[in-house]
Amino acid sequence: MMIFVGGLMPSALIMPGFDSPLKLLDLASTWQVPFLLVSAIVCGPRAGTMAAVAYITVGLVHLPIFQGGGYFSYLFTPNFAFLTGFIPAAWASGLLVQKTNKNDLACLSIAAFTGVLVLQSWGVLCLIAGVLIGYWTDPFVDLLFSYSIIPLVAQTILCPAVGIISLSLRGLLLIE
Repeated sequence: MMIFVGGLMPSALIMPGFDSPLKLLDLASTWQVPFLLVSAIVCGPRAGTMAAVAYITVGLVHLPIFQGGGYFSYLFTPNFAFLTGFIPAAWASGLLVQKTNKNDLACLSIAAFTGVLVLQSWGVLCLIAGVLIGYWTDPFVDLLFSYSIIPLVAQTILCPAVGIISLSLRGLLLIE
């Protein structure tokens, strides 16, 4: 459920402004990926992976919850290459927390960053494959910037927030 809600929430940073006390700096991402990582870090690799599979399934067959809509036509977009990366990203970040058995902010933030790297690596590999077989007509560099590099910056900035939320939820749920 957190992934569904996260897809609806834009992300931003609160920055001090010169003309006003606080200013919002919009990030090129939603809370969809961070909440996926929170699910995996708090609930473990299996539950995180199941949440990712459920999210993708619901988006493909029932609700238009993805950034560009949904349904089976979404299978043929570069966005879907990165959505399939949710599965290994959830597994990797959840497994890292489970294996290290550390419950501190730094370790949870690093697990989130690891999940982002797995997600982005998977997505870029799928983009390369799609370009090589002629799936997409856009130049690879344009696809790389639009679907990987720009979101990567925002997703990386949100990793400490994932660590804070995960640490809070793990404490609330008495997960050590």
